[in-house]
Amino acid sequence: MIFGEVLFDSFPDGRDILGGAPFNVARHLHGFALAPLFISRVGDDVRGEQVRAAMAEWDMDTAGLQQDAHHPTGSVRIAMQGTQHRFDILPQQAYDFIDADLALPLMQQQPISLLYFGSLIDREPVSRQTLQQLRSLAIPLFSDINLRAPWWQPEGVASLLQGVNWVKLNDEEIAALGYRGDIASAASRMREDYDLELLVVTRGEAGALFVTADRVLQGEPVAVRQLVDTVGAGDAFSSVVLLGMLQGWPLEKTLGHALEFAARLCEVRGAVLSDREYYQTCLANWSS
Repeated sequence: MIFGEVLFDSFPDGRDILGGAPFNVARHLHGFALAPLFISRVGDDVRGEQVRAAMAEWDMDTAGLQQDAHHPTGSVRIAMQGTQHRFDILPQQAYDFIDADLALPLMQQQPISLLYFGSLIDREPVSRQTLQQLRSLAIPLFSDINLRAPWWQPEGVASLLQGVNWVKLNDEEIAALGYRGDIASAASRMREDYDLELLVVTRGEAGALFVTADRVLQGEPVAVRQLVDTVGAGDAFSSVVLLGMLQGWPLEKTLGHALEFAARLCEVRGAVLSDREYYQTCLANWSS
């Protein structure tokens, strides 16, 4: 199950790109033929219709997509600062009001192997309480930390990570949470503090780390042939980490393929791939 925001990234040139980390991960996993249950909420508006249409086009299950008559479909204004993106995440969006009474019955209709959620969905009480109820169902938890000002506080992140099995964040975020020094030592301290089975740290051009109780696994970066943008690269990485977990891959294999897929995403515009066949090509190559 994938729980959290679906929204539109609005770029300075007027483009609106459908995204949100949980939606991106759900769509990637669907491309990899895993058919995840995606639970979110959209407004009763044009953008909400566009979300449903996009999911239908990809044959994604919309059973978990709630409709909100009072709040708009999520939106984020993106500005460029040099080669980096600055995110203005609007408040009081439909995904902040995911209804537990609509979400929980879906859990009884199909087996759930894990629950993925990001940190943004914890910012407002309604969706936070729904997440807490889903977490109480005793399934493995994967949390993807995205620290976007002003929507996080250290104590909130600390509470969110209690009882989580696997966590992903980037090297800037681990420093923002107070873990400083060389990245391997910082990550190891964080993993130990939260008793995590696996801590994943992405490092951009420096690759990524997998940290477990007994080792630190360094993944070397994969070359990006022609950089278009980096939006959604972390979500692409997360989707392959989840794929590897569900398929029972060794950590080395999972890390290498996650870096490879994230690099491929950086070569196209937007946060997901429109080429469905590429997912099947990846699966074929990775199974050999």
